[in-house]
Amino acid sequence: MRLRQRVTKGPGTRAAGIAMAFKLIESAQRRWRAVNAPHLVALVRAGARFEKGELVERDNQNGDDQLAS
Repeated sequence: MRLRQRVTKGPGTRAAGIAMAFKLIESAQRRWRAVNAPHLVALVRAGARFEKGELVERDNQNGDDQLAS
């Protein structure tokens, strides 16, 4: 039977752990899109929805146009 006292647990070294964390964050960043324009931030805070970076127009759900008829 073999002794397994020197089995590496975790990332191995601190440098390897930092490299793994960096790669994970880097791959996640590819899917993020920063909202860094002031007019877009105002829209998001007002409840506007974006899909794939494009503003999605809402249908009039209140029925305001139907009140005139």
